[in-house]
Parts: sequence; structure tokens; C-alpha cells
Amino acid sequence: MKKTLFVSLALLAIIVLSSCEKGPGEGGNSSIYGKVFVKDYNNTFTVLEDEYYGQDIDVYIIYGDDKTFSERIRSNYNGVYEFKYLRPGKYHVYAYSKDSTLQTNALIPIIKDIEITDKNQSVETPEIIIFK
Repeated sequence: MKKTLFVSLALLAIIVLSSCEKGPGEGGNSSIYGKVFVKDYNNTFTVLEDEYYGQDIDVYIIYGDDKTFSERIRSNYNGVYEFKYLRPGKYHVYAYSKDSTLQTNALIPIIKDIEITDKNQSVETPEIIIFK
């Protein structure tokens, strides 16, 4: 009887502990950071008027396979952004840009795919270059 109870409790503990593994998202101790760089063109994209690190640019992150953005922050005065307290997993980081091909007036996302592979990591995103 005691042996059966012990085996049952051990199996229950294994099931509970293995189901606690969480995917991408908040609740960890890792971060993703980067910079947004702006290329400011005229309306026809024929003359580059200015280049600078974008301040107060909305930057979005999608956790794993979520359908919509999970969090939005703004870049600081020198274009830097950081998403903190993330768990290991795959993420999509993006900002919106004008379409330099002039095929649409809508803004298009410039997406960077990032993966955190371990706890307590600080992962740098390749620079997000947007057009204004």
C-alpha cells in the first residue's frame, strides 16, 4: 500500500513539474534590447534629408506564436529600447516604417526575429531601420 502511494505521488510530482515549463513571455530574467535608426527621405524617396537614431518610436514585441503584439514600448532619446523580464523562447520585435517602394501609403512592419536560449540573457536585436 505504501509503495503504491509513493509511486502515485512520484508520478503526480513528475506530471506537475513537467507541465510548469512556460514558453516565451514575461516572468523571466532575460531581456531583448536594440536601437531604431531613422532614414528621413522626401515624399518621393529620391532625396535622403536626414539620418538619426529615432526617439519616441513605438517598438512592439510578440511572444512566441501569439497573434497580436504582446507589449509596446517607446525608444528613448537615442533610439534605444529594451524589453525586460522575458523567459527563454522565440520573439518577434518590430517597428513601423513608410514603404520606400511607394506601393502603399500604409506603414509596414520592419520585423526582427530573436531567440532567447537561456535564463539571464541579454540579447541584442539587429538595428531596426525605418523610413520617414
